[in-house]
Amino acid sequence: MNHQKVRDLMSDAVVRVRRATPFKEIAHLLLEYDITAVPVVDTDDRPVGVVSEADLLHKMWGRPEGDAGGPVAAPSPAKASAIDAAGLMTSPAVCAREDWSVVDAARVMAQQGIKRLLVVGEDGRLTGVVSRSDLLRVFLRTDQAIRTEIVEEVLVKTLGEAPSALHVDVTHGHVVLSGRLSPRVPVHVLEGLCRAVDGVVAVEFRAVRDADPEGSA
Repeated sequence: MNHQKVRDLMSDAVVRVRRATPFKEIAHLLLEYDITAVPVVDTDDRPVGVVSEADLLHKMWGRPEGDAGGPVAAPSPAKASAIDAAGLMTSPAVCAREDWSVVDAARVMAQQGIKRLLVVGEDGRLTGVVSRSDLLRVFLRTDQAIRTEIVEEVLVKTLGEAPSALHVDVTHGHVVLSGRLSPRVPVHVLEGLCRAVDGVVAVEFRAVRDADPEGSA
């Protein structure tokens, strides 16, 4: 399937800092731009790490809590004493390529347990950031666009069926397939291909197979 690419969904207006950027300047940038993390780049604009709100909060966690009571998260001594991005950042940065599909990006986010990926070009330089919320935009595709892709890409190009072989109805991303399907096309294959289309929420299969001409009466 022709999944949307990271370059189509990423934000290319990226606030970034250098290793020597001071603690307070980073905190100011997070508040000013209403972001939760900022990439750290080298002199060639290649990502070397990320500083998040959680990284900054180690500074607070490292202070005495007095009589506040309650459990206190153990700080990282190094980050609690850090004064710049080099000491605060989480490294190495987890990056995606511009030509990755949304499926590739979502898989890496899930595996790494992170909310965003830095996006780099072929030269390794930072070109954007893609977040979980960016990936969710694939579900904003119109029902007509989903239906067109299922008919043209799945039925015709991939399976070699006639565009009228099945009736394809899509409502709020819910795909309902009905009609007749040739015996050579496995139902589970068709369902899997439809589920792989960007924007599909669910697939309901109501197709009735043609009778096998070689089968017994």
